[in-house]
Amino acid sequence: MSQSKRVFLSAEWRDLVMLNYEVEPGLLNRYVPAGTTLDSFKGRTYVSLVGFRFCQTKLLGCFPVPFHANFAEVNLRFYVRRKEGADERRGVVFIAEVVPRRAIAATARLVYGENYTYLPMRHRIETEKSKMTAEYRWQVGGQWCKLFAQTVDLPTHPQEGSLEQFITEHYWGYSTQRKRGCLEYHVSHVPWHVWATTRAGFEGEASVLYGQELATVLQRRPDCAFVADGSPVIVFRGNGVQ
Repeated sequence: MSQSKRVFLSAEWRDLVMLNYEVEPGLLNRYVPAGTTLDSFKGRTYVSLVGFRFCQTKLLGCFPVPFHANFAEVNLRFYVRRKEGADERRGVVFIAEVVPRRAIAATARLVYGENYTYLPMRHRIETEKSKMTAEYRWQVGGQWCKLFAQTVDLPTHPQEGSLEQFITEHYWGYSTQRKRGCLEYHVSHVPWHVWATTRAGFEGEASVLYGQELATVLQRRPDCAFVADGSPVIVFRGNGVQ
């Protein structure tokens, strides 16, 4: 089957606020899918809290879904790698993902086994000359959480060998399957430009979604924070791996 026939979803991902925290590897061991190993940057392990906009979303690359084409998402992720022959595949594992549409959450759980949750959400993107303010909010148990960033200067390509390049250039997704092994799927997009930030962080109660240990991590100041411009993306259908 040709790759074009295996497209599950096409969209644009825009205005990605990426808060990155160094953590002890042991904190993530129970989330690592079978067949993958933790990826690290210069010997350091990271989780990222990411908010962004889905735009012009289409199933199978060509079918827009009414009222579900444009929406925000917030996810907590970390990074893994998997050897496939001579190919070293660098990928992302999602601990939890939040969207404001029930149907999207249900579809993602069914097709990919991802830990999607439907919650009320709001987002705000404002630009003034070369500066941007981006904010994503989601409501848990009657309280609002907030992910935010303010940028400075113009966006640039991440420096070769930088943490920003490491974070943004993972092109595979992995999710643990209930029966056995994990699902591997390819995500295609061009490299992104990134903005430096003057102010960025998380506010709110995160333990309900992420557990107490990870919630404590998110209360810290991020070790690295930036905003990526995003691009059109294609998410391909997954394959099971052991």
